[in-house]
Amino acid sequence: MILPIYIFGHPVLRKVARDIDTATYPNLPELIQNMFETMYNADGVGLAGPQVGLEDRIFVVDLEPLADDEHPDFKGFKKAFINARITERDGDLELVEEGCLSIPGIHEKVPREGRIRITYLDENLQEHDEEYTGYHARVIQHEYDHLDGVMFVDKISPIRKRLIKTKLIGLTKGKTDCHYKVKVAR
Repeated sequence: MILPIYIFGHPVLRKVARDIDTATYPNLPELIQNMFETMYNADGVGLAGPQVGLEDRIFVVDLEPLADDEHPDFKGFKKAFINARITERDGDLELVEEGCLSIPGIHEKVPREGRIRITYLDENLQEHDEEYTGYHARVIQHEYDHLDGVMFVDKISPIRKRLIKTKLIGLTKGKTDCHYKVKVAR
């Protein structure tokens, strides 16, 4: 089932998500499937629980659509991250353009560390402790930030933020033209 994606300005996007009690959480496999379906419908490569109105520590990532001869390591990189915790961040800050399904029409260069270490449960509730670098680390950090109520526009330079302020205000008032189902803060 395709879920509505919550747009910038909705309060749920600024809340710190809580851990999922995997023993009692209703229909967790169905939620993961719905999140992937919603993400694909919106042409995204990542989607976090708060973006579909949940205050739960879950996000999904699939880099397969970006796999090509230059990036063969994206092939097969499809994961669900439950109760994730980034335990290490290091490396040079890399400035790369990002977008977000919750901030449609806006793309900005965002500084992020080049390497992370993350612990999480996968969709089968298996524990993982893994390291990622490069674009993998970037996408994971972007989605992880949503779990802490942080959006990529919070990380851009003050001057860039001033330049997009009118667009951001428009989003909070429901001014968006998306090809996917959205929920705005009204």
